[in-house]
Amino acid sequence: MHVAVLSTRTGWHTDELLRALTVRGHTGNVVQYDALIARIGGRAATSLSAAGERLLSAGAVLARIIPNGSLEQIIYRVDALHWLEDRGVRVMNSPRAIERCVDKFYTSALLHEAGLATPETIVCEGVDDAMAAVEEMGDVIIKPLFGSMGHGMVRVSDPDTAFRVVRALEMTRAVFYVQRVIDHDGCDVRAFVVGDRVVAAMERRARDGGWRTNISLGGEAHAIELSPAWTEHALRAARAVGAEYAGVDLLSARDGTHYVLEVNAIPGWSGVQTVTQTDIAGAIVDQLIAGTRA
Repeated sequence: MHVAVLSTRTGWHTDELLRALTVRGHTGNVVQYDALIARIGGRAATSLSAAGERLLSAGAVLARIIPNGSLEQIIYRVDALHWLEDRGVRVMNSPRAIERCVDKFYTSALLHEAGLATPETIVCEGVDDAMAAVEEMGDVIIKPLFGSMGHGMVRVSDPDTAFRVVRALEMTRAVFYVQRVIDHDGCDVRAFVVGDRVVAAMERRARDGGWRTNISLGGEAHAIELSPAWTEHALRAARAVGAEYAGVDLLSARDGTHYVLEVNAIPGWSGVQTVTQTDIAGAIVDQLIAGTRA
């Protein structure tokens, strides 16, 4: 089978996926988003550029990432995935799952509706409403609605500082995502789900007493074996958003409550790969191929 890996550029993750395809007797190539050109009407029926045609002719498409861009660019890129899926091309993760996870509000709502504990959160557009949330909760993290790897998050407990943060965000016409800080011991868990199993998990600890555990921001990690309860939380979270593979962030509070913080439907795995012997790219490819043949 030939698999098209849709990405922005080649790199470690795409190399790993192509390697995993090759050792399993399949082929693959990387197609870049900015190479997609759609034609509607005119001299030809609705069609895509040569890059797009390679996607249509592939046995499956693996959406490695949705690159940052303007709202128009992101919508167009996800629409391209929908267009491919509507024409019978297997896309993993599905554009529907990606849409659910790229939006933290949507993800949190789906997790809550699935009966999973999530931190108390208020999402709003008004400065007064955001400040009321800060004053009610006291110690909060203000996050971008769209974002990853911990970038753009600010923890505040002082109302004056919070007001300056909120006003700065107002200038960018941001939606305010205000989340109560959970009292915990400075570490969380990233579970990497593929299909119906957790293939690897790591505990991440903030460095120097900080609160950001993301490895990209200096967090330290080591492999762990998840308890059956944690495993079930991770699998339920991935199912709640419809993701076939996902990075699920889990947090244990000091009061014993187990929280699901986020689900990433286009996760990287270079960090978790450093602490496990599991071939994560291979597990992703196996899931893609099995679902294509089903």
